[in-house]
Amino acid sequence: MARNPERRTALLDAAIQVLADEGARGLTFRAVDACAGVPAGTSSNYFRDRDQVLSEVADRIFVRLTPEPGVMEDALRQAPSRALVFALMREVAQRLAAERTCYLGLFELRLEAVRRPELRTQLTKVLRSDLDANIRGHLEAAMPGDADTVRLLYFALTGLLFDHFTVPGLHGDRDLDDLIETVVDRIVPEA
Repeated sequence: MARNPERRTALLDAAIQVLADEGARGLTFRAVDACAGVPAGTSSNYFRDRDQVLSEVADRIFVRLTPEPGVMEDALRQAPSRALVFALMREVAQRLAAERTCYLGLFELRLEAVRRPELRTQLTKVLRSDLDANIRGHLEAAMPGDADTVRLLYFALTGLLFDHFTVPGLHGDRDLDDLIETVVDRIVPEA
């Protein structure tokens, strides 16, 4: 297997783009090579098979979706409140919208995981770790609500973003921030 970490990352980013553009069925070594602009056969030098690509893509998506260092720490210097929860949810939604390709790739991975038990195991581990970190951060920051509050926010934001990316006109003239504010107002208790 080839050992150039920058090229491997570029190939994973290309795989994410292919997933977002063509779906899981379109994810082939040839498609990844074309998207990355590398010679045919390059991907097969870095990944033993398609399953390895899918597994590593799951990890790479979360690397790309992780906020810049210090962003969360700066935000959490404010007093815990419903308004802060809204600001954090809005920041997450903006970050995910800026990484639209990653989020669409994640949707494709979720669907593919239904048919691939190994991918389901990997994706569950990655998603579970992220959810646990969000719950832990919420509780440690003494934000209003409990672990189930975070779970409900997660469910709501996942659904809102799914609609936002796949059928953006579904909610009429209500923009994403307005919908997020409604979700936070209905789910997060007063501090």
